[in-house]
Amino acid sequence: MLILQKQNKTEIMKTEFKSFKEFYPFYLSEHADPICRGLHFVGTALLFVVLYYAITLNGWLAFLIPVIGYGFAWTGHFVFEKNKPATFQHPWYSLAGDFVMFYHILTFQINKKMKESIALFPKS
Repeated sequence: MLILQKQNKTEIMKTEFKSFKEFYPFYLSEHADPICRGLHFVGTALLFVVLYYAITLNGWLAFLIPVIGYGFAWTGHFVFEKNKPATFQHPWYSLAGDFVMFYHILTFQINKKMKESIALFPKS
């Protein structure tokens, strides 16, 4: 992790993280803007709603899941955070990060987790 702290964000995005535990602080540092995090939260919450209706009413609704999930998240990144989503370099870790961040927001742990991530990956 010490090597990552000395690299710039572009180099970090290209880094192969050895575990999700190593990746998650970086993921959070890319979500420093609260509006971006809020849009991720709304997109993930709606994803669960659409999944429920896809299962109970109409399976075709499942096609909306990536549109809703990525639509809200990428709007947060491109409009508010002004960075490139981690999805492009680390798709599976990024997907997992979204659900973990959703959980941390729901359980009011996000402020603590954000402080820890910013300490490791300060904004340049």
